[in-house]
Amino acid sequence: MQKAIKYTIFKTKWGYFGLVGTEFGLLRTCLPGPEPERVESQLLQNIPNPRYDKIIFKTAQDQIIAYFEGAVTNFTDIPVVLDGYSSFLSLVLTVCRDIEFGRTVSYSTLAKKSGRPAASRAVGGALAKNPLPLIIPCHRVVCSNGQIGGFSAAGGKDLKAKLLKHEQAALIDCKSN
Repeated sequence: MQKAIKYTIFKTKWGYFGLVGTEFGLLRTCLPGPEPERVESQLLQNIPNPRYDKIIFKTAQDQIIAYFEGAVTNFTDIPVVLDGYSSFLSLVLTVCRDIEFGRTVSYSTLAKKSGRPAASRAVGGALAKNPLPLIIPCHRVVCSNGQIGGFSAAGGKDLKAKLLKHEQAALIDCKSN
């Protein structure tokens, strides 16, 4: 029996953010964009019969809004569903989820933590397929030489750099208060 797929689009300080999921957890997120219609289109691509629900994942919505307002936020308590993905992709995304707010790790470190030390490129490829950006913080994975690396979400490397800078500023604000 298929569970009802619900979604919501809500406003953050950075633009409109999208969530889609079932009663079991999030299936996909869409990072902020200026137009709710565009976010909705990206979010719901290939999702069968989604139903709008303004209050779905309300706790997650509140945490995401707080994140973009500068709060130190880890999303580890938000349930996610990674069914249907390869075991390697699911493993990489699960390990990536443990990267703490404001920290970065290299692709090679994430490969080692995933039990595949020679798979740095494959890790990068897996992160490019991350269906849950921000909740699974693939933006926190950088090159070993300190370069930003890739970012497949709309906004690309510029957005990745902006997210990392945002987290560093939030940590500084948190420590100074």
